[in-house]
Amino acid sequence: MRSHYCGQLNETLVDQTVTVCGWVHRRRDHGGVIFLDMRDRDGIAQFVVDPDTADAFATADRARSEYVLRITGRVRLRPEGTQNPNMPTGMIEILAKDVEVLNTAATPPFQLDEHGKVGEEVRLKHRYIDLRRPDMIEKLRLRSRISHSVRAFLENEGFLDIETPVLTRATPEGARDYLVPSRTHAGEFFALPQSPQLFKQLLMVAGFDRYYQIAKCFRDEDLRADRQPEFTQIDIEASFVEESDIMGIAESMIQKLFKEVLDVELPDFPRMTWQEAMDRFGSDKPDLRIPLELTDIDDLMKQVDFKVFSGPANAEDGRVAALKVRGGASLSRKEIDEYTKFVGIYGAKGLAWIKVNERAKGLEGLQSPIVKFMENVVEELLDRVGAEDGDIIFFGADKTQIVNEAIGALRVKLGADLELYTQAWAPLWVVDFPMFETDGSGRLSPLHHPFTAPSCSPEELKADPAKALSRAYDMVLNGTELGGGSIRIHDQTMQRSVFEILGIGEEDAQEKFGFLLDALQYGAPPHGGLAFGLDRLVMLMAGAKTIREVIAFPKTQSAACLMTDAPGEVSAEQLKELNIRLRQKAKADTAGE
Repeated sequence: MRSHYCGQLNETLVDQTVTVCGWVHRRRDHGGVIFLDMRDRDGIAQFVVDPDTADAFATADRARSEYVLRITGRVRLRPEGTQNPNMPTGMIEILAKDVEVLNTAATPPFQLDEHGKVGEEVRLKHRYIDLRRPDMIEKLRLRSRISHSVRAFLENEGFLDIETPVLTRATPEGARDYLVPSRTHAGEFFALPQSPQLFKQLLMVAGFDRYYQIAKCFRDEDLRADRQPEFTQIDIEASFVEESDIMGIAESMIQKLFKEVLDVELPDFPRMTWQEAMDRFGSDKPDLRIPLELTDIDDLMKQVDFKVFSGPANAEDGRVAALKVRGGASLSRKEIDEYTKFVGIYGAKGLAWIKVNERAKGLEGLQSPIVKFMENVVEELLDRVGAEDGDIIFFGADKTQIVNEAIGALRVKLGADLELYTQAWAPLWVVDFPMFETDGSGRLSPLHHPFTAPSCSPEELKADPAKALSRAYDMVLNGTELGGGSIRIHDQTMQRSVFEILGIGEEDAQEKFGFLLDALQYGAPPHGGLAFGLDRLVMLMAGAKTIREVIAFPKTQSAACLMTDAPGEVSAEQLKELNIRLRQKAKADTAGE
């Protein structure tokens, strides 16, 4: 129906006749001459309809915003003074000969060029309108290019694209499963996969050696800006590999991707242990663009007459850390109060601080309500953090986890608020994660998943599981975890040792993971892999604020689709077929229940 897309029209086509299909982006009537800005997925072009072509003019006269048109006309240069060099099609216009209305359109719920004034709920309700915006088209085009680049790289590296089941067995992997009732097996349920983890390990046992998949995954968990109930993973697994092999493949893939798609040369990724990341940045996904670091001062605070500091400094699970901000003494008291409220979100009871106005004056050159409690260690403190005139020092003192989370988050917020970024892209690998973490009841649980291999023998693991490290690795970019993986457990003895430490007995393990344990008996090779969050990767590369901006049809924060009104109720007949009976909602009585 057309010869060109709108965005393809340029000076090389002058005096040629073209046919274009698209939507009316804007209609303008200038003294009897009608200008139609036509839009399709490739761009916008200007069409001119004058009264000399009576039929075309009459059709254009009744065209309105978002009408679907087919226009044939001659390409010509725009008159001097009306050209727009900032627009790909801005040097030409098309003199229309024929204008055909392919479909009319109701008045859209919002103008595409005024979407910023519209709430996200309205845009998600009418997502098919929102997706017409050039900005959204470009983001999804970018997503397509990223997927293509990833596939081409992995295929060239010998990886096979293999699909794994979407209806599978519920297995404990950290988050709640989405369950699907079975009609043919009354009272039993499938689960949607949180990841293809077990199946890709089985593919390694089967001898496929190198597998990849751009896979849909599902987790029923609380949502946030970079989390959706259904999301997409770039899933990778390989046999006869060590950590450096998988990390090398993944790093090369991301470097090639950034070069091809953004023309950005990412450097080789530095490596940092999990412990170093937590000590220096309070986070296992540190944003290295921000030149701020936490400094341990436990030893200095153990004897001070300030229990807020001395208490955590002397506690086994406590930490006192300082965060120096160059030039931060200019922060107002109101701003400091706002930062105090901010760290409270992470459990901090307050935010102590010292402003270094004139260090040469000693205590008189410092401004803070806490200096009087630590006079004997102030100079050593200032030396340790490298404080200079004009700096401010913030303090965190509490349980280690609270300090890390609160001051680590404060570091990131200060970096954004004060525009402290020193570079555009800062990648790294975080390695040597703990094998286990302790939950609120003191029980050990896997930091990643129970199939991650420890970096020690089964005997050493059982002797002191709390101190065991895993063979896991995370790729981090600008403070966002792009992907993570590990070398897997490939022998039964180690797998059963891990299950034993986690309190999973043999019968329970066989019930939940029997098919994997059975497979490990039959010559499982050493193997490992990694999974990238495709949505997060596209979000970063597109400069978007949330992954909802780079997913065609996302869910809201409450895991609902406003466009289709999902989830929704189903008929009694459907429930009966599935052998499901819903509990009736109790009605409040007059007693005020």
